Amino acid sequence: MSVETLPEVDEKTKEKVKDAFEKGWHVIVWNDPVNLMNYVVFVFMRVLGFSKEKATKHMLEVHHQGKSVVATETREKAELYHQQIQSHGLKVTLEKTS
Repeated sequence: MSVETLPEVDEKTKEKVKDAFEKGWHVIVWNDPVNLMNYVVFVFMRVLGFSKEKATKHMLEVHHQGKSVVATETREKAELYHQQIQSHGLKVTLEKTS
């Protein structure tokens, strides 16, 4: 019976895997002139599971400061939030934390 060994995992692959599972990605929602405030609250509650109070706080941050970091997650989860928020018509970006 022969013994098989697994190939070595290179450093690039290790970094990609580590990067994908670290909570190091901000989900940022930006102000826009299109969506109503109550709709933005609705989207935050539906997609992110925020309470009405927390959703309203982030909506007001978007409205007054131009943007709000609504989540800091793993890359995979941040990309999912990005896709879901964007599908509701809001302007959203991802940013790697430093």
